[in-house]
Amino acid sequence: MSALAKTKKHILTFEQEYDFNMLGLCSHHNDYRLAWGINEGLNIQLKKSEEDYVIKNKKSEKISQHSFYEFRDEENLIEYYLIKNKSFGKFLIPEKPAIDYFLFLFENYIWEPEQLLAELKSVPSILGGFIFNPEEFESTELLVFN
Repeated sequence: MSALAKTKKHILTFEQEYDFNMLGLCSHHNDYRLAWGINEGLNIQLKKSEEDYVIKNKKSEKISQHSFYEFRDEENLIEYYLIKNKSFGKFLIPEKPAIDYFLFLFENYIWEPEQLLAELKSVPSILGGFIFNPEEFESTELLVFN
């Protein structure tokens, strides 16, 4: 009689780490007007990207596309991305449908999120702003920035 060998099952789990700050902005203005206001308020140069920001599912199928502004600050080595949340009835971050735009900062070593939010709230186009932890939302797993 042979004994069946017990096989051990190992489960590998990891937590996604996000290397960006995420701020939600509420505004009654169009994206270009908001970008202009942020540029004036933060002394940066957000520009509309030639292509919209596209969200794809895990099978690389397009889910939605969103208006997208970007600025790379070469001096401070920081990247800013302003993306419209709602586009053609689809959301960038569906868990936050009341947010109009999201501002993402990569390689941010110069702004404390609270300080940045205070500066942004002085922009007339911005009605409200919120700091979010990207780990709060499942949908942030679909965000890919190059």
